[in-house]
Amino acid sequence: MNDRRHSHGATEPASRARSGVFGRRHPRTGTEPATAQSPLGLRLVLSVVFLPLFLAGAAYFGVWAADAGPGDSPGRGGLVVLAVVCAAFALLAAADLMVVLRRLRHERPRTAPH
Repeated sequence: MNDRRHSHGATEPASRARSGVFGRRHPRTGTEPATAQSPLGLRLVLSVVFLPLFLAGAAYFGVWAADAGPGDSPGRGGLVVLAVVCAAFALLAAADLMVVLRRLRHERPRTAPH
């Protein structure tokens, strides 16, 4: 079998620039991996806004589900699902808020006390 990659017994690894079906067409140039930054300010604002909103939604839907009767529409099950979804999003926003605050703390230049 005459394969161009294995000619003359040499086995060279495939270029990382062309690896995989969805691989890069050109090798990376510049410093984008080293200098790429997450938009921490936007993430901070979104977490601060949506954390109390989702907490309020979870409490609202939880109370509504507790007061729902057997024949009410929407039913208790749907309201419980909405309360759980809001609580899950609140946990996600709280976790993201903690990550953003930790990253901002590490990015600030530390000044020596005078």
